[in-house]
Amino acid sequence: MSSLKRSTLGAAILAVGLTWAGPAWVHPHVFAEASLEVKLDGGATVHSLRHVWRFDDLFSSTVLVEFDKNQDLKLDDTELLDVANTIFASLAEFDYFQLVSSQGKDVAMKAPDKLIATFENNQLVVFFESQPVEPLKLAGKVDFGVYDPTFYTAIDFTEDSNMMVDGLPATCKRQVIRPDPDEAIAQNQQNLTDEFFNDPSGNDLGSIFATKLEIDCQGQG
Repeated sequence: MSSLKRSTLGAAILAVGLTWAGPAWVHPHVFAEASLEVKLDGGATVHSLRHVWRFDDLFSSTVLVEFDKNQDLKLDDTELLDVANTIFASLAEFDYFQLVSSQGKDVAMKAPDKLIATFENNQLVVFFESQPVEPLKLAGKVDFGVYDPTFYTAIDFTEDSNMMVDGLPATCKRQVIRPDPDEAIAQNQQNLTDEFFNDPSGNDLGSIFATKLEIDCQGQG
């Protein structure tokens, strides 16, 4: 069995072929450019979140080597399905890297029905769609984000336009919030202990560095 299939995504699948750089240096090993679209249900209620992640060349090439069973230097439909199913199972433990909150309270999300994996321009691209467990109305402040709590993967929204809302009501405002890493560290210094650096997956501090889409609908409710 390959090293990719033996591991979980958050802790190791996205570090396949790579090694931990040491407890004093917590940083990503894998990078993905992402887009997130919030789909509304004909009004101010969230229907689903649509995710697209495009992985860096190094990780993509590693996945190609791991899953190219017939060694033809490409991934056929069966091999891509194997990739998608492996990532799908591995991400479940980490709620598919999703961060959703309403009025400061966590919002539970259903697991997606499936993931779709493709290779485009020699890069692995993953698509999936998820829905809230309970109806989620855009009332007050609702935040959406994507981050890896283990710090192995950097999910990067390179442009603010990569975090979007389909049919945002005129009474709501959209803002992309990008935390300043130095400020985030300073504000959470008391939590950044040796235990954190030895096992960053054992806590949820990764969320303080996550880029978030904030929807403010103070007039809704």
